[in-house]
Amino acid sequence: MNLRQYASVYGALWRNSVVREMGFKANFLLWMVVETLWFGMQICFIAVIYQHTERIVDWTKWQVVLLIGASQLIQQLFQAIFLGNLTQISELIRTGKLDFMLLLPLNTRFLVSLRQVDLGGFANALSAVGVMAYALHRMQLMPTAGQMAGFLVLVAAGVLIHYSLMFLLASVSFWTVQAQGIVWGYYSMFNIARLPDVVFRGLFKAVFTFVVPVLLIANVPVKLLVDKLRSPLELAQVLVMTLVCLAVSEGVWRAALRRYGSASS
Repeated sequence: MNLRQYASVYGALWRNSVVREMGFKANFLLWMVVETLWFGMQICFIAVIYQHTERIVDWTKWQVVLLIGASQLIQQLFQAIFLGNLTQISELIRTGKLDFMLLLPLNTRFLVSLRQVDLGGFANALSAVGVMAYALHRMQLMPTAGQMAGFLVLVAAGVLIHYSLMFLLASVSFWTVQAQGIVWGYYSMFNIARLPDVVFRGLFKAVFTFVVPVLLIANVPVKLLVDKLRSPLELAQVLVMTLVCLAVSEGVWRAALRRYGSASS
């Protein structure tokens, strides 16, 4: 199949997702309220901290609010497009539903990763954009077109890093059958991305920068907007880590499919 055909298939998946979400409107609205409250609590927590200090190392209050907004934006986009699908991979393997997907004339990873869309994630991403816009206004910053373009590229890279790492962990299901605990364990690490990377030191910072690069995902895009980048190498690091994570997850996925014998074997 060519790209146009895949786009058509993805459009059909979107329409199905909209129908499904509208069939459970109360659940859709309740989840949006919960996510908004959680987002608001994080901002309130930062506000309390900054009642006792003016800076966290060299990060001001509104820079940290901007960071929280960027992290929320990336997390919600990831949740909208990928999260629900990745958490179901082990169930597809256990029940044998993956067998049916393997028979379809589509790339299996495409179908497994994108078959459902969480519309609430997109709605919550808009609230993150609003918080970011307000934080930039309070700092009296007006990013250039180049900065905004770079920010959007880095946001997309952050979403892909989250996707690749969680897809890799979900692929462990081929060996363990159940891997939801591992997948949701990684999801809990998202909160690390909401903190300035300068507060971390030593082994912890190295691991969450080069092994599980959650510290890069929101920090680098925000640094670009507020002119805090120490070197262009930080931008290159995010893009390289995106390619590495995608390649590693694809390698593990292919190895897993080679050993898969279907649920009935």
